[in-house]
Amino acid sequence: MAQVMDALKENLGDKIIDIEKVRDNRIYMKIAPEDVLEVIQYLFFDYKCKFVTATGLDTREGIEIIYHLAKEECKMLINVKILIPYPELSINSVGKNIPAFRWIEREIHEMLGVEFKGHPDQRRLLLADSFPKGKYPLRKDFKNSDISDEDYDYKRSGL
Repeated sequence: MAQVMDALKENLGDKIIDIEKVRDNRIYMKIAPEDVLEVIQYLFFDYKCKFVTATGLDTREGIEIIYHLAKEECKMLINVKILIPYPELSINSVGKNIPAFRWIEREIHEMLGVEFKGHPDQRRLLLADSFPKGKYPLRKDFKNSDISDEDYDYKRSGL
């Protein structure tokens, strides 16, 4: 564990805002949104972590994205946390350079409204095409009363 944290600190330096061991096999690392490409590409290509998934959370300050990567030989999970403050919900796409990240970025875009700059395909993934633009079902400000049954019309959406 200490070796992994030391290696991350040595190689990522001031890109790390905060780093903590939350369990014996889990590290949380906070970074700034502008460092997402450099940090995730380092972890994936150089540090040989495997991409597990990403999570998006609506917080009071903005949308937090947590990229979950596994360092299998150490049996470690490295969680990279990035807060994208309101109202500018935009961040560079990791998926533009690493295809494995594309689907989860599409899902976070669709469900939480984060714009992934440079993403090659931001088409809808889960919601019908008829679902209202600008409405994000996993955001705290989303209300079912803001949409109608026609917004879920999958036949009209061509699915």
